[in-house]
Amino acid sequence: MGIYVAVRGWLECDKEQLAAAQEIISSHEDGHYSRGWGAPGRPVNWTHYLFYGADIRESAVDWLMHQIRDMARIPANEDGDRVTGLFLASHEIDGMTEWQVREGRLLSSPGDGRHRYLDG
Repeated sequence: MGIYVAVRGWLECDKEQLAAAQEIISSHEDGHYSRGWGAPGRPVNWTHYLFYGADIRESAVDWLMHQIRDMARIPANEDGDRVTGLFLASHEIDGMTEWQVREGRLLSSPGDGRHRYLDG
């Protein structure tokens, strides 16, 4: 049956960065887990949000993290703002991990105990 990881989180960016992120998603299209990505049809104000939520096989985690790393490297906008975000990945055996998107990188650390209720 396999081991699953529940991944949920978001990225924050501007309109042009969102378009670049959506191109990255398209380039990694798999016909299944790619459907976990979503964005509001009509954004509110200036910040654009891109969400991910899906229970994925452990073997697909690297596939997803590769996309997020590529999105983290999208160049800063004219104001110097980069893509930022936060994801929580709950592994069925190993527990929760936090993925922070900041400063052009994807940083991974153990999840905060305050979020354990999400694994219940």
